[in-house]
Amino acid sequence: MSVVTSGRYTFPNYNLVFFIFLQLGLHSVEGVWPLPQSITSSPERYPLNPQAFYFTYGSQSAAQEGCSVLDEAFKRYFSLIFPDYSSGYGFLRFSVDKPFTVQVSVGRNDCDSYPDEDSSEQYTLSVSAGQAYLKAETVWGALRGLETFSQLVYQEDFGSYYVNKTEIEDFPRFQFRGILLDTSRHYLPVQAILKTLDAMAFSKFNVFHWHIVDDPSFPYQSRTFPDLSAKGAFHPMTHIYTQLDVRRVISYARMRGIRVLPEFDSPGHTQSWGKGQSDLLTPCYSGSTPSGTFGPVNPILPSTYKFMATLFKEVSSVFPDSYIHLGGDEVNFSCWKSNPDVRAFMLKMGFGADFTKLEAYYMENIVNLTAALNRTSIVWQDVFDYHERIPKDTVLHIWKGVPASYEAELRAITKAGYRVLLAAPWYINHISYGQDWRNYYTVQPLNFSGTEEQKKLVIGGEVCMWGEYVDATNLTPRLWPRASAAAERLWSDEKQTSDVDKAFPRLKDFRCELLRYFSFSDNAHGIPITHHRTLFYEVCLTYTDASVSLRLQAGYPGRASLCRTLQTRVPRCLIITDHVTFLSI
Repeated sequence: MSVVTSGRYTFPNYNLVFFIFLQLGLHSVEGVWPLPQSITSSPERYPLNPQAFYFTYGSQSAAQEGCSVLDEAFKRYFSLIFPDYSSGYGFLRFSVDKPFTVQVSVGRNDCDSYPDEDSSEQYTLSVSAGQAYLKAETVWGALRGLETFSQLVYQEDFGSYYVNKTEIEDFPRFQFRGILLDTSRHYLPVQAILKTLDAMAFSKFNVFHWHIVDDPSFPYQSRTFPDLSAKGAFHPMTHIYTQLDVRRVISYARMRGIRVLPEFDSPGHTQSWGKGQSDLLTPCYSGSTPSGTFGPVNPILPSTYKFMATLFKEVSSVFPDSYIHLGGDEVNFSCWKSNPDVRAFMLKMGFGADFTKLEAYYMENIVNLTAALNRTSIVWQDVFDYHERIPKDTVLHIWKGVPASYEAELRAITKAGYRVLLAAPWYINHISYGQDWRNYYTVQPLNFSGTEEQKKLVIGGEVCMWGEYVDATNLTPRLWPRASAAAERLWSDEKQTSDVDKAFPRLKDFRCELLRYFSFSDNAHGIPITHHRTLFYEVCLTYTDASVSLRLQAGYPGRASLCRTLQTRVPRCLIITDHVTFLSI
């Protein structure tokens, strides 16, 4: 039997039918996710040779070589754009050696700073023969432009890279585009967090909301109060985040233009705190005697506020962001009601039997503590619902309800003059059968009755991944690409991205880009696929008098005599006669 040789691999000749079939029957869907505000492209395309491809700084750029954020980004995006080259597969063959240069210019040298609430992410990108010009006001905008450029590059045939002539003007619709990870209910290894930060950068999310502690565990290792993690973590050595771990996450996020927003939720959600800090939680009573159980933080003791002031002073020194999330949600009043000292304090303060006033008293004190540290507080909507007196610069975070409910809350909060974040429609730890990303994509954050000034107070939104049933084994496939639907809603123009069916081909293509970097193993969202562009297929050819049929299957051993397991590289998601073979969204 004759053979066909390709690189390191030798196949029997009937596999030639397979490659011919791929050449004739495949096409790829082009697109950038999230969709830029303005994009114009043409069929004119230019070959890219990784051996003659360069990132450079413009001569007028405020940032030059030595800018840590961009220098590292150039290396990172080179590997992302040319994974085959950087991994040394040796498949690439080029017919041209013309250089291609991506010239980056920024208007401000903020290379050593952290992204903040006012950071501009606007950029323009122009791609033509032999060059691309990327201009941005800040390095954070340049990072967004580099991500867009990397998505414009595609690979055809057996390894050749191309980019089309393109003009882009882009900026985010909302300034705050976040993802929440819960590391208390299930501990997430640092590597899982870093992996999420990478995926966030691909989707242009810019805030990592770190819900770092809660009732089940206290994994944050405090310098000032080491017993909090020593006694409150699932394990005092293996299931904690050391100061070095936290600095690593913050640094990794900064290099990708992502802010790290810590949340230390109180007075509820604090059971793990009490294990390492005596007298912090309220003793619960059964009748006239203590029951031996504890409730929320004890709001009547001066020692509580001394402890909180010291803890938040440390937190503000560790986390550089100007925002800090104080929680304030789901406070169970039953323990407070049972405690005679708390009831006596209520009478003394004139609160009567309204325990929402006691929570308001506590939260107002905590917000004032963080304000003294020059930090802006974010609190859950419960704090507003209980009519608490909080500074006007406090940000309210909506997490409750169906559209009619959260739209009413948006109206009420913005009418009161507060800034607001929307999370209620993006609790994607809840899963359902089918393409539930469509529900996340069709959210309209500004669809409430109010003035234009009110709507300007909606500063963004957040995807929440609570950890009751999520750990490192299923975090990535449950997040992606479902979270990307919210990413486009928060970045792109709503009028241009209102059609779910039109978005679907781009999201399919984007998911295939994600598959270049991650192995997805969740049964609900895709089959296991190896890293980068090396995929394993089962190829079965069935011959008839009139035709040759081809069956591809991933991850399973061959069962027919003509089946062969091949290893090949895939430039984009394979689409065979309009059927997506290895994609489930």
